[in-house]
Amino acid sequence: MKNSRRQFMILSAAGACTLALNGKVQAQAMVAESDPQAKALKYVAVSDVAGKNCANCALYQGKPDSAAGGCALFAGKQVAAKAHCSAWAKKA
Repeated sequence: MKNSRRQFMILSAAGACTLALNGKVQAQAMVAESDPQAKALKYVAVSDVAGKNCANCALYQGKPDSAAGGCALFAGKQVAAKAHCSAWAKKA
């Protein structure tokens, strides 16, 4: 079967959209306290340690005023800005 340039372009665009949307959906998933990696790092959704939370951690990748953001330890998932884990490191 012979494919045309138009078919190739349509399929390429559809594939690119699928990849882009897939990355966006995965980035929106929140880390659950029951996740094995979260348990190993003693992750809690609301910090019980004064002055230490994800928002002021060096590993936090979200904006300072956001409710949640990415974390270098939990690839493809977001952590709550008010959360805390044992890997907390003071942001420079």
